[in-house]
Amino acid sequence: MTKKPNEKGTSRVTMKDVALHAGVSQSTVSFVLNGLEDMRISRETRKRVKDAVDALGYRPRGAGRPPKSAGLGVIGFMLDEIATSPFAAISIEGVQEEAWKNDIIVEVVMTGGDAQYEAEVLKKWAQDGVVGVIYGSILTREVVLPDGLARHRATLLNCYDAAGKYASVVPAERRGGEEATKALLDAGHRRIAFISGESWMEASDQRMEGYERALRSARIPVDPSLIAEGNFLPSGGREATLKLMAGKTRPEAIFCANDLMAVGCYEALKELGETIGETIAVMGYDDQEIAQHLSPGLSTVLLPHREMGQWCVKELLKTKEEPSIARMECPVVPRQSHLLCAVQVRAD
Repeated sequence: MTKKPNEKGTSRVTMKDVALHAGVSQSTVSFVLNGLEDMRISRETRKRVKDAVDALGYRPRGAGRPPKSAGLGVIGFMLDEIATSPFAAISIEGVQEEAWKNDIIVEVVMTGGDAQYEAEVLKKWAQDGVVGVIYGSILTREVVLPDGLARHRATLLNCYDAAGKYASVVPAERRGGEEATKALLDAGHRRIAFISGESWMEASDQRMEGYERALRSARIPVDPSLIAEGNFLPSGGREATLKLMAGKTRPEAIFCANDLMAVGCYEALKELGETIGETIAVMGYDDQEIAQHLSPGLSTVLLPHREMGQWCVKELLKTKEEPSIARMECPVVPRQSHLLCAVQVRAD
């Protein structure tokens, strides 16, 4: 995967990249970089981690920044869920990284959507005089905000309020779905199927809208027989794939609305004797870690949760008061699953 340039044009290297390069876990990287000699990590492994750091140019959070003698500021980060999705941790990392650049630490709470708990936490943060509050949702959606948020300068992460009172950032899901479909079209595929997530989820609908928009732009009619509903889980991806492959129109490519459904899609295609990347193409969405470990590597779309977290901190620290609404780019991450098939498609 090619790293996305940051604002200064350099590569954004994370601890995850160091771990992959060194062939160890992120915990091992963390222990080595923090100099924990009492951990039973071999000298050879420590050297691999340090060589990976040098090779990739990784800079730990706060590296090169002189310590501040005055007291540190605090940002409160309120999330409805953390354990149910890997993206919460990525958002937290983005918030922490950007906050620490500005001598600010982050307090994170998970509320489970409990209104009374949210109110008590917001009251405490008001008493503590926090710099601001980031209010986040694990699902992209419109939210009804707690009254106590009005006491704070606040930004909304992966959600928005109907009145547009607060600055908010969400993924540009329609454009992400459109770019994923364009990547399949550019690879030569024309009969492109789509497996949606659960219909009540805003992200699922918007990704499908992007898929349909890309087909229409390419003057390809949207074929309802090439659209199947999934459930954002491997089981749904498998069942939907079997249904699509048994239909009257055999797809050349299958675009799954998330990576977990793509896992189930892979299973079904292999059961049917298909060779992904040769006889049929697959595209995912999310860029979860499993995408790069599938065989072949899964082409997918990056959800910019780290960048969204960073954006929220920057917005909190701006002096202007007018709230802004941002839809952040979801770039395609090309791997092998959608490209090799193009040779056969063009030859047919």
